[in-house]
Amino acid sequence: MDRAQKEQLVEDLGQIFESSGVVVVAHYEGLTVAEMQDLRARAREVDASVRVAKNKLAKIALEGKPCASIADHLTGMTVLTYSEDPVAAAKVAQGFAKDNEKLVILGGAMGETELDVAGVKAVSEMPSREELISSIVGCIGAPASNIAGAIGAPASNIASVLSTIEEKAA
Repeated sequence: MDRAQKEQLVEDLGQIFESSGVVVVAHYEGLTVAEMQDLRARAREVDASVRVAKNKLAKIALEGKPCASIADHLTGMTVLTYSEDPVAAAKVAQGFAKDNEKLVILGGAMGETELDVAGVKAVSEMPSREELISSIVGCIGAPASNIAGAIGAPASNIASVLSTIEEKAA
């Protein structure tokens, strides 16, 4: 890799560190190519990404970035899982680590907040952006359906009372 390629890689990594909602750092020693492809596929499903980068270049890219605290985790064979959604990458990394003990989560960062292993696990258990949106929409829609039901109920009650009166009169 020549100097221009390294500079481009540092710039790309810097952009990742700047724009990601969460970055998870893990060791991947012993993972096969098929297992790495599985990890990447799981990440793609939730709009997250997986990247293996040279630690030295990643540390250079981290300088001055909000998540610079993860530089201490960049030792050995590390893989970065990241996403704009502050939960997606953590869910993917944690889920894959449960299924495959060769992926060892070291920590991560959510903006300027450094996450240890327990922090990554806690973030992975939070609802995703889509889950939050759907629950908010459900909460907003519930009162409207309750009002519609309450408005419709008296009319049906009146109709049944009138039909009962009519049957008695006949």
